[in-house]
Amino acid sequence: MHNIRLVNNNQSLPSPLHALYCDSFLCRLRGLMFRSSLASDQGLLLVESRDSRIDTAIHMLFVFMDLAVIWINSEQVVVDTVLARAWRPAYAPHRPAKYILEIHPQRLNEFTIGDHVEFQNE
Repeated sequence: MHNIRLVNNNQSLPSPLHALYCDSFLCRLRGLMFRSSLASDQGLLLVESRDSRIDTAIHMLFVFMDLAVIWINSEQVVVDTVLARAWRPAYAPHRPAKYILEIHPQRLNEFTIGDHVEFQNE
């Protein structure tokens, strides 16, 4: 796990966005469960081994806040977005993805399908 900075190459983000790069099983399993808040400049980037619709499906059980969820494929292109509501059973992308970015819900409109994003190490 390490922190990264996210850049949207198609539109300038109004403020910096940082995320924890989460590529271990335990980190992905825990996700943002049991957290009551998320700062607007922070997020979690869940990383799977390959592009998949099934492997990148998420649940919102034990997540006490709504989240903006951005699915990104291995070419770092946004393939789907959703406002995920707390305590809902499941959300899955319409197209295969490798990365799931979970961020503050107010930032959902900063990403659209087709945007190319970049992950920069901090």
